[in-house]
Amino acid sequence: MKRILPWMTAIVILVSDRWTKGLVLEHLPFSPFTEIKLLPGLSLTHVHNSGIAFSLFADGGPLSKILLHAVILTSVVVIAWILVRHSGDRITTSLAFGLVLGGAVGNLIDRMLYGWVIDFIHVWVNINGRIHSWPDFNVADSAISVGAVLLVIAEFTTKRPENEGSDAPNSD
Repeated sequence: MKRILPWMTAIVILVSDRWTKGLVLEHLPFSPFTEIKLLPGLSLTHVHNSGIAFSLFADGGPLSKILLHAVILTSVVVIAWILVRHSGDRITTSLAFGLVLGGAVGNLIDRMLYGWVIDFIHVWVNINGRIHSWPDFNVADSAISVGAVLLVIAEFTTKRPENEGSDAPNSD
């Protein structure tokens, strides 16, 4: 089960991401000013992000776009390689890599199809009458973020052998 968990996770994330973005394209007009309020502090919007997380590098030229695509594609290949080599090691790590892989592929598909990523989840909080807003994101972004947090947790909770990393000579 641990060996297929990351691949199944990646597929579920990818299908969910493509489905939700399709719904946004079909039913929500492109505009950061049009929103569907779901709950206090949560609404749906339709915006395009030509950069990476939090719209970093959105104003870059064609060369930066090519470099960005190359870095993302390389990351996807490296994650897939890691999964092939180590997917059965730990459930937490397998799940985390599956989340990151599915999210990365979902956003890469957007970049290849449109040149930007479809973002639609808008979160904000009202503190003392002032609105503090988080940058819009999507299912893929959420999966990448959760996967990254799980990888950090897995790293800190992994038990290491007592003598690993010591400079003491081996007594064998």
